[in-house]
Amino acid sequence: MNIGTLLPRHARYRPDHPAVVFEDQRLTFRRFNARVNRLANALLGAGLAKGDKLATVLPNCLELLDVYWAAAKTGIVVVPMSPLLQEAGLTTLLRNSDAVMVIAAGTFADTLDRIRDALPAIGADRFILTDARRPGFRTYTELTAGASEAEPPEAGLTDDDPYNIIYSSGTTGEPKGIVHTHYVRAGYCAHFASAWRMTPESVVLHAGALVFNGAFLDLMPWMFLGCTYILHPAFDPGRVLAEVERSRVTHMVMVPSQVVALLAHPAFAPERLASLEMLQSVGAPLHLEHKRKLNELLPGRFYELYGLTEGFMTVLDRADAVRKAGSVGVPLPFYEMRVLDEAGRDVPPGTVGEICGRGPLMMSGYYKRPDLTAKAIVDGWLHSGDLGYVDEDGFLFLVDRKKDMIISGGVNVYPRDIEEVAVQHPAVREAAVFGVADPRWGETPVAAVVLTAPGAAAPAELAEWINARVGAKYQRVSDVLLCDDFPRNVAGKTLKRVLQEQYAARRAGAR
Repeated sequence: MNIGTLLPRHARYRPDHPAVVFEDQRLTFRRFNARVNRLANALLGAGLAKGDKLATVLPNCLELLDVYWAAAKTGIVVVPMSPLLQEAGLTTLLRNSDAVMVIAAGTFADTLDRIRDALPAIGADRFILTDARRPGFRTYTELTAGASEAEPPEAGLTDDDPYNIIYSSGTTGEPKGIVHTHYVRAGYCAHFASAWRMTPESVVLHAGALVFNGAFLDLMPWMFLGCTYILHPAFDPGRVLAEVERSRVTHMVMVPSQVVALLAHPAFAPERLASLEMLQSVGAPLHLEHKRKLNELLPGRFYELYGLTEGFMTVLDRADAVRKAGSVGVPLPFYEMRVLDEAGRDVPPGTVGEICGRGPLMMSGYYKRPDLTAKAIVDGWLHSGDLGYVDEDGFLFLVDRKKDMIISGGVNVYPRDIEEVAVQHPAVREAAVFGVADPRWGETPVAAVVLTAPGAAAPAELAEWINARVGAKYQRVSDVLLCDDFPRNVAGKTLKRVLQEQYAARRAGAR
């Protein structure tokens, strides 16, 4: 299962088919393969070898795509890092990953200059900038200049060789580098090409971050099938609408905040997205109100994937998107799922427990952390830390993240239940519920909301509206926090921890 053979295959058998579109650059498979080969041979010429770790700190760009596919050919292990990392977090992850080279955007030059003494594994000539010239750095152009466009030497890759390391944290807590092998990424190719009903004629638009694992849900099927991949530098809902209409895009992967922004954009019109065959939501649950709107305006296109980077996933297929709208679907083929109580026993349908699963796309482990791996994978089963239940048909319903659960007066309160009510208010675009300390109840829910327009509703009004509609008294919110937007990570996921900190600071300042 050598994923490094995919690009040269397309370069040989369909060389003139459009492969990549980025800004004003349109590359055929022949031209893209030549770019990737130049980088692959340049990396080998710089002394990197199979198994060496190459870190990137890049926004969406052609150079990041070059790195991904050069790694596939050479066995060099790519470690994509978030451009949102600050100095301490970047230092931690570069050291933890054993990176021997870093390719970064010019905006990171000052940061890398300050921390390079703390990175002895990275040689002085292995700090590379893609879009700037600075003393102490090589440019990407200098690195690849004169390198051969011929295929690099055979790397002797096996299924078990690591392809990349995806970090799940690093700014707080222990860094956990999730290792995925060439076999797992080959599995992404076949599984998701099938799940999304993609063909060699499909047109993929990717406007989210390339550095989080969700990007591989359309990246790998694209290369597997040899279709066309359009990459945007960053997500802009107006630009996405125009691109879909102009380029006849068929497949898109988005996080919920992007789906919401797309639906709320003034230029949104269903007919502009007529070419779409898939709009897939990933990264966090899409609230039911938004699912219903999407299924009404764009019927037969919505998919949802629930999963962990560590490697368990379920898919809600477009054929089930209406009749099972509250569900996150069923396991992929070759996957098994269990829902367990705290004693590790299977629970019956309708009973909430921890979601566990096993299958062929699971990580080989956390990098250099067998202790954490042993806690996450027990007897071959990956424990998600998420709570859910299955219905009588076996469809999974996600209740909430275990860590987000609020315990109020001894009762388990699931933030998502309250969020589903809050987003039904006509003035609310997004909602995120979190717990805060309460002297009487232990914890109490607070709702953070983004309004559809400034001043569209007042906090007290929203709290009264929500509390009149939640299913139980213990779900009543004690306060509402108005936000211009939510803090998000590079993947676009809402950071509830940061919202809690902002709320605590605001409350302390008001005393």
